[in-house]
Amino acid sequence: MALWTAAEAADATGGQSAGDWVAHGVSIDTRTLAEGDLFVALKAARDGHEFVAAALNKGAAAAVVTHRPEGVPEDAPLLIVPDVLAALEALGTAARTHTKARVLAITGSVGKTSAKEMARTVLARQGRTHAAEASYNNHWGVPLTLARMPKGTEFAVIEIGMSNPGEIAPLSRLARPHVALITTIAAAHLEAFDDISGIAREKAAIFDGLTANGVAVINADVDTSEVLQHCASKKEARQVLFGQMSRDWKLSHVTLSEGQTMVQADTPRGALMFKLSTAGRHFAMNGLGILAACEAMGADPVQAAMDLSHWAPPTGRGTREVVTLDAAHEDETLILLDDAFNANPTSLSAALEVLASYTPTDHVGRIVKGRRVAVLGDMLELGPDEIEMHAEMAKDASMQALHLIHCAGPRMRALYDALPDARRGVWVERAEDLATQASDLVDAGDVVLVKGSKSSRISLVVDAIRKLGHPAAGPQG
Repeated sequence: MALWTAAEAADATGGQSAGDWVAHGVSIDTRTLAEGDLFVALKAARDGHEFVAAALNKGAAAAVVTHRPEGVPEDAPLLIVPDVLAALEALGTAARTHTKARVLAITGSVGKTSAKEMARTVLARQGRTHAAEASYNNHWGVPLTLARMPKGTEFAVIEIGMSNPGEIAPLSRLARPHVALITTIAAAHLEAFDDISGIAREKAAIFDGLTANGVAVINADVDTSEVLQHCASKKEARQVLFGQMSRDWKLSHVTLSEGQTMVQADTPRGALMFKLSTAGRHFAMNGLGILAACEAMGADPVQAAMDLSHWAPPTGRGTREVVTLDAAHEDETLILLDDAFNANPTSLSAALEVLASYTPTDHVGRIVKGRRVAVLGDMLELGPDEIEMHAEMAKDASMQALHLIHCAGPRMRALYDALPDARRGVWVERAEDLATQASDLVDAGDVVLVKGSKSSRISLVVDAIRKLGHPAAGPQG
């Protein structure tokens, strides 16, 4: 089924279309472009106009451009517009207008991508659901996700992120959600704000785009919950709270056990239980928030609670793998928890709790006794108190259950120095230097958490550990 015709795209953007083309998708990257996609020539480090010829040669239906690029034939299928990004936004606006879908927008300092995937997983079992396949949550990603939305969509899930003040409100107005969910507020991107209340107010700007009679789903447990509720009140949104302190969707009990999470909750529908096929109290909170959002979207939260067990975290956000270190000895394995995509004190504390919930295996490695091992890279964008924040993690309650902590990066030196001698592993300046030592850092029987901000490059250690052996079949729960 056609996503965009030449006439529809021209009408939406006010551009001039050359040729009578039909597009079945929208792409901003020739590396992932599929035949029949409309290629949008955005300008970043390089100008997308440089790739128009390649996109057309790869089978693009047409390209959105400000002019015909050099080397592109005069009869090439193009949509010529004054501004390419504005045209992408216009396509997103038109797609949103043309659908009767119920739209859920999600933001938060931690967990928005996982929550988006939870929502996709459960809503897809109740209706035709559209969501981005990756973490497309910025000024390109949100309009791109909307522009890709089929007309027959019944539920849409839009992730909205930010790095600086003023970014969320325009994206929310573009999405015009019926329901807006804030997962949590934490010290992420703090360097761009005066304090955490500033982060809360920016996240609460997601309520700016709510439709009439829109619903704000808010974490009741965060210190800034009252800030979020005040912002929702100003927008006259109906408020639904979730969390241990909630009067609406109350988290009553969470049990972490060997890669699983069992959750009990008191809800407007009565008592609910659900299971997640991965460990994490933070995932339990996200799951509860998604159930509250599902009810606000008009979906069945009881069915959604049963379907949450089908969700698994995205790569690098808490996935669990079994790595076989010696193919000749099937029992010589370790458990690898890959959480190397992002980090701040809140998410690190949650990950350490997950690590502490595991039981290592004894008598299978060279060290005999299995260990809980954390490999940690720098947490970035925390502002002027970043060194103190790193050092404070040594006091985290879950640290008592860990056997060894390896650290990489100048900021993580503060945590390393604050650790007791018995738990200190290796500290290095760069993650690359830890990766080269992977075989000495871990052993069979260990449970190994790797976590840090993406730019710390701690994911190199994940790759190095995987290469020590052959992972069992994919992520496991």
